[in-house]
Amino acid sequence: MLLGDLGADVIKIEKPGSGDDTRSWGPPFVGDNSTYFLSVNRNKKSVAVDIKHPDGQQILQQLISQSDVVVENFIPGKLDSLGLGYSSITTYNPSIIYCSISGYGPTGPYAKRAGYDVIASAVGGLMNITGPHDGEPAKVGVAITDLATGLYAQGAIMAALLHRQTTGKGQKIDCNLLSTQVACLVNVASAYLNAEVEPRRWGTAHANIVPYEAFRTAGGSPIVVGAGNNQHFDILCNVMGVEHLKSDERFSDNSKRVQHRTQLISELANRFLELTTGEWLDRLDGCGIPYGPINTMEQVFTDPQVRHSQLVREIEQNDGNRVHIIGHPVQYSDVDPEVRLPPPLLGEHTEEILLSTLGYDRDTVDTLNKSRTIQLHAGEKFTTAA
Repeated sequence: MLLGDLGADVIKIEKPGSGDDTRSWGPPFVGDNSTYFLSVNRNKKSVAVDIKHPDGQQILQQLISQSDVVVENFIPGKLDSLGLGYSSITTYNPSIIYCSISGYGPTGPYAKRAGYDVIASAVGGLMNITGPHDGEPAKVGVAITDLATGLYAQGAIMAALLHRQTTGKGQKIDCNLLSTQVACLVNVASAYLNAEVEPRRWGTAHANIVPYEAFRTAGGSPIVVGAGNNQHFDILCNVMGVEHLKSDERFSDNSKRVQHRTQLISELANRFLELTTGEWLDRLDGCGIPYGPINTMEQVFTDPQVRHSQLVREIEQNDGNRVHIIGHPVQYSDVDPEVRLPPPLLGEHTEEILLSTLGYDRDTVDTLNKSRTIQLHAGEKFTTAA
């Protein structure tokens, strides 16, 4: 999707009849598609092909022969058995960039395991450090390991394209959820590897910075404040009217504030309870330290900065349904990443790609459709032949 935002012509290959599993991950739905599917499939064309059928494999081979990049997320080895693995593809498109995304990588004891975000976040340690203090492990509210792996894949593909432009050579890229998750442990991993510190769950708090967490108030949602240095701490104390804490030796620098976390947080928590969130936000406005309320979705999308950034786009699908999606979050001085295509209906572009891109004639397309090797449009409902 991100590559599509930047101008790539993306063809999404789906299974006839059911398509991408996430189409059914609901409710809620808009038409026949879940809002989950709508969130990550803009700027793609949907081609429904049964890749188990020899004719379907031929269609993919023809598409790949004209493509710059292949991205696939099958269990390692599956596409090799269908003649669609990297070694097979390089015989007719040696400059291809072939990006495989799996749960655990192409080799090793877990290679054949199915990969899902929540499992990778568990095995990779994220769940063990997420959740309330002294509470149970928790998952992050979105599939953050999936998202981070997609971001790593995007960067790797862009780097491989640049390498090919320089050398003329394509290559295979392997990204996996577990490696991504371990890499995303960053400072927590460093503390363990270098100081043998086994992390704990801190809720909204930070293991190495105090104060840096959410506080309840006299009314409204909790507020989050952070003091990353002594100047920030002094400002916070002044804003809150607790100037005496600045001269307390226990809180004179961050390492001491971490050491005496319980006493300091207790003082601040009691003070925050004296005013509402709105009143605290007014006091903190323009002070120079990081702060903000914990917003609901309604509050997020009415937030003045979010509205100013114009992140929300409305677009109409070909079934007439209008959907709202989040646009590209990065701004460029010379280009404007566009929402050029709505999230596609299942098989919406099969006919277009076969006729226009691959040069099939109408009779061949009709024959493939009748044999259920392809699906021409979302209105057709059938179970793919075994």
